Amino acid sequence: MLDLNKYQSIGSALKDALDRFAGEVCLIEADREREKERLTYRDFKGRAHPLAKALQEAGFSPGDCASIIMTNQSKWLISAYAIFFAGGVLVPLDYKFTPKEQWQLLKHSGATVLITEYPIWRQLGICAGRPLAKAQTVLVTEAPINAELAGAQRWEEFRSEGEPTFVPRKRKDTACIVYSSGTGGRPKGCMMTHENYLEQCLALTSLYPFWPGVRYLSILPTNHAIDFMVGFFGPFTCGAAVVHLRTLRPEYVREAFPKYKITYVSLVPLVLKNLQKGLQARLVALPAGKRRIFSALVAINKMLTKSRPRLGLSRVLLKQVHEAFGGELRAIIVGGAFTEPQTLQFFYDLGIPVANGYGLTEAGTAITVNDLKPFRADTVGKPLPGMQVRIANPASDGVGEVAVRSKTVMAGYLNDPELTAEAIVDGWLMTGDLGKFDEHGHLQLRGRKKNMIVTEEGKNIYPEDIESVFEGLLVKEFCVFAANYIWPKRSMTGEQLVLVLRLEQGQQYSDELRADINTRNQRLLNYKRIHGVVLLEEDFPRTASLKIKRSVLAERLSKLERAAAILPL
Repeated sequence: MLDLNKYQSIGSALKDALDRFAGEVCLIEADREREKERLTYRDFKGRAHPLAKALQEAGFSPGDCASIIMTNQSKWLISAYAIFFAGGVLVPLDYKFTPKEQWQLLKHSGATVLITEYPIWRQLGICAGRPLAKAQTVLVTEAPINAELAGAQRWEEFRSEGEPTFVPRKRKDTACIVYSSGTGGRPKGCMMTHENYLEQCLALTSLYPFWPGVRYLSILPTNHAIDFMVGFFGPFTCGAAVVHLRTLRPEYVREAFPKYKITYVSLVPLVLKNLQKGLQARLVALPAGKRRIFSALVAINKMLTKSRPRLGLSRVLLKQVHEAFGGELRAIIVGGAFTEPQTLQFFYDLGIPVANGYGLTEAGTAITVNDLKPFRADTVGKPLPGMQVRIANPASDGVGEVAVRSKTVMAGYLNDPELTAEAIVDGWLMTGDLGKFDEHGHLQLRGRKKNMIVTEEGKNIYPEDIESVFEGLLVKEFCVFAANYIWPKRSMTGEQLVLVLRLEQGQQYSDELRADINTRNQRLLNYKRIHGVVLLEEDFPRTASLKIKRSVLAERLSKLERAAAILPL
């Protein structure tokens, strides 16, 4: 691995990695049964440098922003490296955002370059948001020969001869602007510095190292904070290989483990839980005798690995399970949302350690991680090296707001000093999550203080972002809340959004109104939908500029009894 203490930027570290590990495989891209390509670090450099040169000749300057909206593939990483090499700021956007959201974020970030793939560009092209954005150079991958690109250029043809000029950056310079949600409300662009990523990579690889020969299966989107770190920057600075699948159909994901001898994979809790259900179904289907033998072997493995993982032993005792995962899997990394302890314990009992942790975009990738010494399913682990974590304003039971200070904490929110001042107080990032430390220094999460939910897919949902869908609703006023923000409960599961309505005088919550709400709700992606309605019989409290005082309104709503107050849709 490179000594990241010696580097000032992501670009400089990756530049040296491409030379040091030139002959090692860095990327494998497969589409169903067919392997599309296999690149060494030398090949990767040969693809990226002509792109970086072309960007520079097109006027891309140090500090300019370039956005990538793309599914997981080699071109994502090649494009990102070219941007860093040229001294640019990367704006990775979720390809699952709506075209309207993507144009709004492109405008907010000020990106002058957009790199995307043909199906996404077609959707962006028919959306009215394009004139808002500043993107002057648009590169589209895998476009058909005769396709009308509406002013865009083919990624594959955007190349220049000769070596590009490497542009050094400083540790405190912005490396990425990361958005964790759409922009129905207030855009939250986290300005992540080169130091944030360098320090995070050092901390994570001290516990879960990569090296040449390691293969990481990239399933989460690369724009996700976890996969950007452990599916790109981490493996590349250690000479490891990343495996991309152009399809995430379960049967092809399962086949990838033994085919490519996967060492690590990152999942969100929802995928991990579905994997658990599939394995449990197979165990139930075993004949009674085999099921008893298997259960006995699990019990033996559980007893012998209580203090620490013993992979060699587990692979012998539970050979069939481990062979199904390729026989080389060292750990499943799970994050992005809270994972239920029984799911973590299920895999650990099979001899498959799950490196669960806790983090948020504003703090890099992870704040705490389970170091497996010993494994604890009931916590999110201990703070990573370099992380200072404290509990602010703890109650009598020790539960308070989790606060973090480290070199991995963002520089702030783009163009929003007010929001930045709310989030970072005296150098401490106030996470909005509630937790406590146990006697062994492990962090246990107990709920949320902030008006936000996190889905099992690791999606951050800010209620304010949902409200635009309900604009024009025939009521006096409305707003959206996270139910657990109004009625705090010490739980990270079962989070829901509710629509709070103030009806006009004499107005009833009619079938017509309910139907209108349901119709609008269906326009939202599944994980963004509201789950109930709350009626309030008084006007919303507002500031002098007529903004809703959300904290005051939440306090008033909290006096209602939760079960009775939330009406079904």
